[in-house]
Amino acid sequence: MSDAISKASADVLAHLGGLLSDLEAVYKDLHAHPELSMQERRTAGLAADHLRAAGYEVSTGIGNTGVVGLLRNGEGPTVMLRADMDALPVQEATGLPYASKATSIDSAGKAVPVMHACGHDMHVAWLIGATTLFAKSRDAWKGTLMAVFQPAEETAAGAQAMIGDGLFQRFPKPDVVLGQHVMVGPSGVLSSRAGVITSAGDSLQIRMFGRGAHGSMAQAGIDPVVMAAATVLRLQGIVSREVAANDAAVVTIGVLQAGTKENVIPDEALIKLNVRTYDEGVRTRVLAAIERIVNAEAAASGAPRKPEIRPLDSYSLVTNDPEATRRVGDAFRRHFPADRVLEAKPTTASEDFGCFGAEWGAPSVFWFVGGNDPDIYAKAEKDGTLGDIPTNHNPRFAPLIHPTLQAGVEAMVVAAQAWLSS
Repeated sequence: MSDAISKASADVLAHLGGLLSDLEAVYKDLHAHPELSMQERRTAGLAADHLRAAGYEVSTGIGNTGVVGLLRNGEGPTVMLRADMDALPVQEATGLPYASKATSIDSAGKAVPVMHACGHDMHVAWLIGATTLFAKSRDAWKGTLMAVFQPAEETAAGAQAMIGDGLFQRFPKPDVVLGQHVMVGPSGVLSSRAGVITSAGDSLQIRMFGRGAHGSMAQAGIDPVVMAAATVLRLQGIVSREVAANDAAVVTIGVLQAGTKENVIPDEALIKLNVRTYDEGVRTRVLAAIERIVNAEAAASGAPRKPEIRPLDSYSLVTNDPEATRRVGDAFRRHFPADRVLEAKPTTASEDFGCFGAEWGAPSVFWFVGGNDPDIYAKAEKDGTLGDIPTNHNPRFAPLIHPTLQAGVEAMVVAAQAWLSS
């Protein structure tokens, strides 16, 4: 059976060489025209057009801008392949000839620069490539291929928006849900693992209330700046003093804002923070500790009212099904050289991909594809300077197009064929 799967994958991939130049053009076009979360209309339209041209049944506007394409090819399993489409409010600094110069209005009504700083343009190009190849090679597989182009991964809203818009009722339940992400690593190297692969992520906004006064008359006020500063310092003790050494958690304060003038004590201060955890018990304890500390510091300062603690977004753990992960890994090892298929460690990045499999009750597998020049990566690893390589969300993040583009398309095809060619 493994030889049959390998041959079936090779048959589908036989057309890839002739498709790469077109996919490169698609990728560069997407990179130059990024769109913020829930604004991915141009990207969604491009994806839908490619699916229609390849003969898929296409549904658009799912969860606002989501696109689903179905290609039915006889009796057999249903395989879902997912790509996210949204970009970030980041000013690009790559210097590439196809660099983004786009700006947009964000959800707060503010004009911001926009960049594909997380590689979702590569993800869309991968899925366009894989779906095109499957449509050209129907003799090599049986079943139903479901392509999902998802909005708003960066705000943890897109997967749930598609689910809330009837994804589970309108389309067949997949036998497996597959997804991948370009990350820092040698270009074309794949890595995955059974179990938890990306962390849970929780972002919170905290408003702490004081009483304004003249800076020279501090005794007349209740200073929310001091209150917030004490809170920030105390929050740093959660990981070091309340999380066991063999567990893991990250608590990062990304925003601390208060006041407008140096001699005015303001009425309130704003804190925004992010939490990453790998265990639901640890997650619960960390979030409870944050609430306890915030309220206690406000009470200690004599705050006139309790702080407001509001969730901004929340990502659940992405957990790979063990049996499906083994099946994908075996298929990868049959197709790729051994040094290009590695065991991943759990990453502190977060994803909403896990919602599809977890809530649909279907096994899912998520893996990473390296996107850096292998020579540059190897030198940085040798010199101990891997931290200098721009990561996802960095203004200088830009995957090496080749062989990253080809590797991602191959990985999608090979993983799907582990079911579709059976």
